[in-house]
Amino acid sequence: MQMIYCVIPRELAAELYDKMVEYYRDNPNVEVIVDRREGPDPRRGRAEGQFTEKRELRDRRRRRPGTFPKTDAPDEAV
Repeated sequence: MQMIYCVIPRELAAELYDKMVEYYRDNPNVEVIVDRREGPDPRRGRAEGQFTEKRELRDRRRRRPGTFPKTDAPDEAV
């Protein structure tokens, strides 16, 4: 099951939090949270591409090469 997070900025928490919790109360896949991060954004002030992404995105659907066992055709098929 996937969870969807509705993130409310701290500045708007008093105004929006209760409204959003009420709006999504019947949807168990949505959780409303308040953004509590502090401090400067380490990416701010840098040119695009200067910061390095630390996450590695992988495509789990990627096929891996495999081998198949050799089979001999039955005598009747020849």
